[in-house]
Formats: sequence, structure tokens, C-alpha cells
Amino acid sequence: MSLFLGVDTGGTYTDAVILDSATDSVLGKAKSLTTRRDLALGIGRAVDAALEAAGVAAGDVAMVSLSTTLATNALVEGQGGRVALIFIGFDDGDLERGGLSEALGGDPVIRLAGGHGHAGQELAPLDEAGLRAALGQHSVMGFAVASRFATRNPAHELAARDIIRAVTGRPVTCSHELSANLNGPKRALTAVLNARLIGMIDRLVLACESHIAKRGIDAPLMVVRGDGALISAAMVRERPIETILSGPAASIVGARWLTGANDALVSDIGGTTTDVALLKDGLPEIDPLGARVGGYRTMVEAVAMRTTGLGGDSEAHLITEGLEGGFRLGPRRLIPVSLLAVDHGEMVHEALDRALSIDMVGEHDGRFVIPMGFEPAGLTPREAGLLARITQPMPLAQALTSRLEVAAMDRLVARGLVMLAGVTPSDASHVLGGLADWDGLAAEKAIRLMARRRDGRGERVAAGAAPLAQAIIDQLTEQTATCLLEAAFGEDPDFADQDNVALAAHPLLRAGLNQHRGVIELSARIGVPVIGLGASAPYYYGAVGVRLGAQMILPEHAGVANAIGAVVGQVSQRAVGVVSSAGEGQFTAHMPYGPERFASKEAAMAAMQAALLADATARARLAGADDLLITSDQDLREAEVEGQAMFIEATLTVTASGRPRVAHTRAAAEQGEIDIKGTVYR
Repeated sequence: MSLFLGVDTGGTYTDAVILDSATDSVLGKAKSLTTRRDLALGIGRAVDAALEAAGVAAGDVAMVSLSTTLATNALVEGQGGRVALIFIGFDDGDLERGGLSEALGGDPVIRLAGGHGHAGQELAPLDEAGLRAALGQHSVMGFAVASRFATRNPAHELAARDIIRAVTGRPVTCSHELSANLNGPKRALTAVLNARLIGMIDRLVLACESHIAKRGIDAPLMVVRGDGALISAAMVRERPIETILSGPAASIVGARWLTGANDALVSDIGGTTTDVALLKDGLPEIDPLGARVGGYRTMVEAVAMRTTGLGGDSEAHLITEGLEGGFRLGPRRLIPVSLLAVDHGEMVHEALDRALSIDMVGEHDGRFVIPMGFEPAGLTPREAGLLARITQPMPLAQALTSRLEVAAMDRLVARGLVMLAGVTPSDASHVLGGLADWDGLAAEKAIRLMARRRDGRGERVAAGAAPLAQAIIDQLTEQTATCLLEAAFGEDPDFADQDNVALAAHPLLRAGLNQHRGVIELSARIGVPVIGLGASAPYYYGAVGVRLGAQMILPEHAGVANAIGAVVGQVSQRAVGVVSSAGEGQFTAHMPYGPERFASKEAAMAAMQAALLADATARARLAGADDLLITSDQDLREAEVEGQAMFIEATLTVTASGRPRVAHTRAAAEQGEIDIKGTVYR
């Protein structure tokens, strides 16, 4: 018996599953609330409960694999640590490209002279003195370094990295280590996001490592990457950006394993996001342009996933502008009032009862703020003063002393230093009887309080808690259907050159979904099955299937599909390099350590191929793989001049993949081997 432990840490729940890989069966599974202040608590409770449910010994676990939506959620919600961008050889206009300035959100930028040309030649010396002088001027958690054409010559990024580490001791992310592609501003954006996530992912990995060690599990810890492949915990600490879409990628792998479906839309609803992807011929589509999350297009290779800030814990915004009113859900995640009341019931009920005793509804009534207990850095005096008052969960109105502090509160939320609690679809589900896990009475009070608010006509938005709760769930159904429609149009080749968002909202499509019958008769539906994943999918997705006229598949273990997907994937590492030519007899192989010149194309290509093979192999072994399968590819660009083919550039790719190495457990030692999906490791 070969036992694997899969763990998925989401925004609301942490799931754990024990899988017997020899029989492809789930032996035990469990859920526990994600404890953001101390992730080890939620992970430990889920792991312990799954082991107990499976009735197996912890020492018999041969591998542990972790997937997470924490990185995805952080980017969707605009959270993460304060970082500084070291921008070498770029101008002000480059900051506005690719959403880089927006992503920085006021974080400091240190612009320096330096950088290289497209052939790897130095354009200007690196301003090392300027870098040293600037480092002491900013209080940040880490640094991102991006230099012009660093993928053709990384010398200035490497030099800046060494100086920053020596002077500050803080984590440093170099853009050329995350992508071999050109487009400096986009690489800089990816490096900024990576630097911002390092502390969060490090806490997650440490929490998982500490608990499995405590339980006596002596097995490798793997982490799911955004393309569904596995990497070692050590590697993910340096490159946390690769866990963007980790949870959704694991869910795609899990969906395929659970259903055997070849072609389907997979929709995974969590607490913070809904993630939709296409399963085609049994494989997830890979986004050739890089993962897009929270409005940012990164250079991280990941599944072609459409992530929307819509989940069971999405903030319910009441629309009061205009006469129609209504709701909008997300993208920010709130702690549901019903969940907050589980541990802080007296405070929550007292605040809600006090607000309900008055006919007039205050601006912040029914909302609460909770400190996360993380060490702050780079706060303004107003932000620091506000945070100092939030020593425990409290009503939001109690924490704020003036309207000037509302913006400061938003910045504290964005930094992940506090969280807000308020009305969410999860609360509405408790009112309507679909969920009963938390404090339903607190949910009823909070939604009844919201129902007293006034719309654009000056009338109350609902007659009571139940009608308002149903309106919130109906809005969730409508927004989920829209997510699926946008994904369907985006993946249908006949609509590849059209705006999938506009198509999903088109009145003719909506008429077709409503089966319009008149002078014109219109019908429309999703043409492939939809696999609904997530703990709340059985409650929410029946109505979504009806709305779209789609076959809805809800597998037995839909609630832990991510945890299952975490342990059935493979390790895969890809190394990419470029060979260019500046003229006849001048060929440059742009190696990871810098450019090398050769007199012939063949010599340059052979040297690059050997370097990439060594790099991919070393990284795959570092990522935790054994018995590697090596594949290679090359994309040759040539131009015809006077009837002769002239070499311009070649992009070489080497991929090393294999199953992750596993521990020799007691049970495996008794059998003499470990059998994983038909592959025997001795």
C-alpha cells in the first residue's frame, strides 16, 4: 500500500486527503478552517482528521503534496508585502507598460543606470553606488530586480542581487530567473509579484513542514505549480509566483482523476475565487501568454484558467446608485459574519443587536475588523495608529475614529494586516438552509440589518432576511454563469478573435439562455459538460446548470479535488535559451550566466543544448524528481536573402519530467517496492 497525503490550503478551508496510489482510492478526507494567523493549526487539524478517517499510520505516508490558492487570492485581492523594484536601464514610460505601475501600488521604485542590448552587450555600467545609497531609504519586505535585456545578459541583475543581499539581508527576486522571454516591464511585473508573495508562501510551507514532522511523517514535501506540475518545497520558497493558480491547477488534475472526463469545463468555487478552465482530450489547456490573475498578465506558465473574484465568501456590495439597485459580489473576500460568530459570538451578536435596535442603519453597521497578527512594515503614522487600536476582533465603526481613516483601513486590508467581516453568500446560504456549519442566527441578523438599507428610490432593499439572502444567491448564480460563458467563448476557436466578455453579455445570448419564443425563437446552452468542484458546489451549481442548460457533473469527492490533484501530478522543469546572430560568422548563445560567442551556428546551438539539458536536469532533481524523461524542441527563425536562408534566431527548449521521489516507508519496506501509477520505484 502506497499512501500519499494531499493538502490544499484555500482562503476559507484547508483540505486533506489520504490516497492509496496502488488502488487509486481515497481512504480518508477531512476539512478544517484555514487559520491565517497560524496556518499550521488549520493544516494540522485537516491532516490529523484525514489520517484518522483513513485509519492509517502517519509513518506509512510516502509523499506529501501541497496546493494552495493563497497566492492567487492575494493577487486578486491586491494583497502582499511591501517591496521595492530595482529598475535598471529602463525609462519612466516602461513603468506604465503591462500594468507595472498599477501593480506597484505606491511601492518604491529605484531607477538605476545600466542594462544591456538585445545581443547582450552592456549599454551602460551598473550604478552600484546609487544602488547602495538608495537601499537604506526604504522600509520593505523584499526586492524585485529587473534589468533591460537581462534574459540576454543577466550580469547587472546578478550584481544588484548580491549587493542587496549583502546590505539588507532581505529576499531578492531577479526577473531573468522567472522567465527567459523578452518584454522587460512584464518580467519586472512578475518579479514584483514574486517578491510580494515570498513571506506568505514561506509561512505556508513552514506550517506544513512543521506539522508533518511533528506527526512523524518522514516524506518529501512537494508543492503544485500553476501548470499542474509538482516542485519541491525548497524551490517554491524562492519562486512563490509559480504557485499562482496552484489550487486551480490541482483542481483540474483532480477533476480528470475523479471523473475520467476528456472534454469539459471545470469550475471550482472557493471562498475567494471561481476558477474556470477547459479540459480538452483529458489535458488542461496551457496559457501561452502567461497566467492572468487579478487583472495582471504575468510570465508564469500556468493552465489557461480564468480566475474571477467570486466565491462563497465574496463581499456583497449593495448597489445604491440609480433606481434599480441590486448587488455585486466580490472581488474582495470577507470573513462571513456567521463564521466570525463561531469564535466571537458574544461580540458579534451584541453589535448586531445594538444596530438592529435603531431604525437608522449606520454606514459600517454589520461589519467587523480582525487583526491578522503579522509584523507591519512601511506603514504611515495614520495606518500604524489605526492598526495599534485593532488589538482584537471588533465592530468596524469602533476601530474608525474619522472618515479619513477609511482609506487607511483599506490599505491595511490590502497589506493583509487585517481582514474585514461582513455579509457574504455563505451567510445567505445559512439563512436559506443550504449551509449549517456556522452561526446561522448571526447571519440572519446581519442580512436583516442589510435589508434595512435604502436603495436609489429611498425604499428598503428587501422585506427581510430571507428575500435578501435569495437575491444574493441569485446574484452568485448569475455571476457564475457569466464566468462560464466568458470561458466558453474564450476557448471556442470560432470566437477566438472576438471579445468573449462582450459576447457573454450580449442580449441575443441572454435571450437564447432564456429560451426566447416570439417572432424570433432563440436557444443557447453550454455545449460541453461542466464539472463543479468545491465544497459548496453541490449547493450552488444546480441552479447554474439550469441557467446554462448544461450537464452538471458533481463528483463524489468534489470538495477535496484540489487535495487529490496535489498528489497525482508529475514533476516537470523546462529550460529555455536563445541563440542569436549579429551577422555572418557571429553567433551568440545567451547562457544563464551570460552570453558566449561562437563562429558557427552549429557550435552555438550545441553549446546551448548542452547547457539547457544540464539546467533542466538539475532543476528537475532539485524539484524532487527521479527517473527523468527528457524532451527537447527548437524554434528556428530564418529569413530568405537572395534565395539563401539566413539564420536570425533560435529558441531552444529542454524539458525534464518524472514522478516525484517518495520516502521508503515501513509499509513499502515490507513490500520491497513502491508502485506509483504503474511505475515501480525500487
